[in-house]
Amino acid sequence: EFVSLSEELQATNPICDHAWRIWEREIRSMDKANVRHPLISWGACLFIAGMELDGISLTFTQFLKVLPFLCSVKQFISLVRKMDVNVDTISPKVNTALKRLENKYNVTLALYQRFVKRTELWESSWTMFLLAKGTFLQMEDDLVIAFQLLLCVLEFFTKRFTPSLLQSPYKSAVSSSTLSPPTRTSRRNQGKAKPRPPEMDVQLLETLCKESDCSVDEVGTHSHTIPSAAASFQIQLMETLSKQYEELYHKNKDFDARLFLVDDETLSPNKTEVSKVEMTPRKNLSGDDVAIPVPQTPIRAAMNSIQQLRVDLTSASDQPSSNLLVYYKNCTVDPTEEIRKRVEELGQVFIKRFAQAVGQHCEGLGRKRFNLGAQLYYKVMESIKLLNNAAFHTSLLACALEVVMATYVGNSGASDSVETDLCFPWILDVFRLPAFDFYKVIESFIKAEPTLKHDMMKHLEQCEHVIMESLAWKADSPLFDLLKQSREEGPGEQAEPPATLNQPLHHNHTAADLYLSPVRPSRQPPATEAEPPTPGTKALRSNSLSLFYKKLYRMAYLRLKTLFSHLLTSHPELEPIIWTLLQHTLQNEYELMRDRHLDQLIMSAMYAICKVKNVDLRFKTIVTAYKEMPNTNQETFKRVLIREGQYDSIIVFYNLVFMQKLKTNILQYSSPRPPPLSPIPRIPCSPYKNSPLRVPGSNNVYVSPLKSSRMSPVVMTPRSRILISIGESFGSADKFQKINEMVSSTDWSLKRSLGGGSAPKPLKRLRFDMDGQDEADGSKSSGESTLIQKLAEMSKFPTTSIQRSAFI
Repeated sequence: EFVSLSEELQATNPICDHAWRIWEREIRSMDKANVRHPLISWGACLFIAGMELDGISLTFTQFLKVLPFLCSVKQFISLVRKMDVNVDTISPKVNTALKRLENKYNVTLALYQRFVKRTELWESSWTMFLLAKGTFLQMEDDLVIAFQLLLCVLEFFTKRFTPSLLQSPYKSAVSSSTLSPPTRTSRRNQGKAKPRPPEMDVQLLETLCKESDCSVDEVGTHSHTIPSAAASFQIQLMETLSKQYEELYHKNKDFDARLFLVDDETLSPNKTEVSKVEMTPRKNLSGDDVAIPVPQTPIRAAMNSIQQLRVDLTSASDQPSSNLLVYYKNCTVDPTEEIRKRVEELGQVFIKRFAQAVGQHCEGLGRKRFNLGAQLYYKVMESIKLLNNAAFHTSLLACALEVVMATYVGNSGASDSVETDLCFPWILDVFRLPAFDFYKVIESFIKAEPTLKHDMMKHLEQCEHVIMESLAWKADSPLFDLLKQSREEGPGEQAEPPATLNQPLHHNHTAADLYLSPVRPSRQPPATEAEPPTPGTKALRSNSLSLFYKKLYRMAYLRLKTLFSHLLTSHPELEPIIWTLLQHTLQNEYELMRDRHLDQLIMSAMYAICKVKNVDLRFKTIVTAYKEMPNTNQETFKRVLIREGQYDSIIVFYNLVFMQKLKTNILQYSSPRPPPLSPIPRIPCSPYKNSPLRVPGSNNVYVSPLKSSRMSPVVMTPRSRILISIGESFGSADKFQKINEMVSSTDWSLKRSLGGGSAPKPLKRLRFDMDGQDEADGSKSSGESTLIQKLAEMSKFPTTSIQRSAFI
């Protein structure tokens, strides 16, 4: 049966072999009660294998049609995701492809349900739109740009309707600019026709845009694309249009969106999805002022957000205001020309990169979005303490543009979904701006712009979280220079003393202060550069580093607490111990964060303390719970940096990097005198909810809410257990099979029971295979331990690098 299905799906032998191994592994891992019919599982396994090996010859729609069971796009994607029982079935490559397919389906469904109308040109116009979208747009899952293109297609075809077939207000808009279907005579006389007034040509487009709360200026940037693209289509039969789309659809190998026209079951949304993208009712056209409630469809929500942003910027200009110009002239050095030149240069870079991401015909659209960002940039500049610093102004402009881009693209954090080309941190890459610099302006930007909507505040807060968890820890980040400088000032100097953790997160630093850091800028005149500290004097602690660590500690503890609540509620005494290890790591072993993710350290710290306290918690259990947390990505635990250019799973990172670096510290928690516990951070609901916000209409009036108290941590009794992670098989299966075989062959007095038997007896001492000592029986070997030798051989690492616990 499997071979027969494989042949129908045109799977190659390597795909068949890979799919069969996936299925066998799944069967062994699943409870008997949850085992599905083999044909259902085989279809998903063949799809996963085909995507992994780039060997699927059928389109996605053809694939679904061949399956021996009825399945829609949404149902099949859900089925494939459920196959990831061992968290190693779906690779990041397959997961990315699934998410892009799902995003494209969701966008196309929303567009189609907005489009639906039963007319004689219904099929032609939808197919034309699909063809234009696939041909001219680089990003087919951008809802707003695709909807603007759809309006242009509708305008193109609606002009070819007989006005009597249309309802008001389209009837009057079309009757003044009706285009008859072309004939041979009309084409011969095309050059002799009198030009039509421009206002007649845009009347229908303006009507369509008004009905959709869409900017006619932005939609108009596509209006030249459709006529040129459609010039060769308008005299063709529907079969020709369909054939051209067929070629495009087979090239992309995804779903056939023409099947929406026939209500094909493979494209039917789930019942819950139908309610989310319910058809938007027509507006009240009777002339009465009675408002008809409009449900928030995806398109309606996007258009409302964009419209609100435009309203907020109505009085703003994409040039400095007269107030700003006066302020510039009063500065020690007039920055007017420097700011103008910088905005102009960055605008050219932005527009070019926007067109590369979206489509070369969209340069005009990119220019309009940049102008909106410039308006917001100058608006915020009037309410913020300024600094004549290129990084400061580039960051401020980037923040304004991120608000604009998130409003259009949709401000969903990119962590738990496929990032479109324009989502954060796209703007950082465009401006070549270090994430740590961008972070410095976020809070001041939010405080300075009182019209910023709640969802956009949350988006910028999420951007700050992404920076703190990973982006600020890139290898070339200026954060490491600050940390190095802090450490060089003496062993007592810390980025942020732990004693401040249980204090409220209060500060009065502006973005300018953070850019002037580490010299405190309280007496510095605005819009001037900071002077370097006098030689021989001790520099003050960096404001930017101190505030960064305050926020980092609070976010890290909150992440840890959330994951802990899913896994270890029966061991509440472990939470403060895990936090102490994590806080110690971030403070003293921050190099472990280089090119890595905060959550990798959180999961490793949790696992390490459970091992030393003899609490049974496996990495598979940890990552299964982690996947259910918001704003997480499976690459965080499937692809962790081991050493330069080499990546592996979180288990390999723990064994070869984290545990090797911190084993001495971890062992202390099993001793009679464990290290003192770190204070528990005080966690506000949001840093911005607890930060003073400027009152609209005032320059120096701020308000802030009341704070709540926190409870002190619980004291616990330490126990001991071996630390290294053995016997778990997600990630590189072959590699961990070697580890298991190696462990089975070593002379250990204790081996973990995979069958869940009685709890293992504690060893005389915890075994770390350090300094050639076999701690299981107290004997010593003349050289390296068998475990270290085989780990080094397996991973092709220099043995000495593991033995001496060097950072890799």
